[in-house]
Amino acid sequence: MAKEGIRHLGYPAYFGIALTVFKVLGAIILIVPKAPKRIKEWAYAGFGFDFIFASISHWAVDGFGMEAMFPWIVFAVLAVSYVYYHKLSDSNAIG
Repeated sequence: MAKEGIRHLGYPAYFGIALTVFKVLGAIILIVPKAPKRIKEWAYAGFGFDFIFASISHWAVDGFGMEAMFPWIVFAVLAVSYVYYHKLSDSNAIG
């Protein structure tokens, strides 16, 4: 189903493989508590770009609809995670 979605948006098959690899690596980086802060920042940025560009791709191909809006919902969850990550890391640096 994911392969069909990538094809439907006009991307080559290898693009889906690259996205999968980077998403798995990014998820691992975000989950591991001792991952370096700079690497976590890049992981958050990568996921943010991914969700924004997914929305743009769906909007360009399918028009404005739930497929174009859903990445923004996930982006909002990512933004909340990012804010709390900084609150926790700042409080750990102080105490």
